[in-house]
Amino acid sequence: MIRLTLPWPPSVNAIWRTWKGRHLLSKAGREYRQQVVGIVACARVQGFGRREVKVYAVAYLPDKRRRDIDNLGKAAYDALQAARVFDDDSQIIDSHWIKGPVDRSNPRIEIVVEAA
Repeated sequence: MIRLTLPWPPSVNAIWRTWKGRHLLSKAGREYRQQVVGIVACARVQGFGRREVKVYAVAYLPDKRRRDIDNLGKAAYDALQAARVFDDDSQIIDSHWIKGPVDRSNPRIEIVVEAA
């Protein structure tokens, strides 16, 4: 089991950019991935490779704006994949997200990834 605290991700609309007909990771998306890769490296976690995984997460929101809970995981999953926690986010067979309380001073995602 891996338990991590991730920074608040950029919105789905801010992660990708289109340039000359190609979809590219935006600067905000690259910076978020780098942060998560650093967190995973510091935690010295061993990834799950190709095994199926389950994810449980609590999102501590930065404000009271409306958000689709299913969009909260997209940046986090892509960043965890880049950090080699798992090989591909298609390995996630069970995913539970909870909107936690607003925490303006420390918005974050507390996430647990475990083997299925």
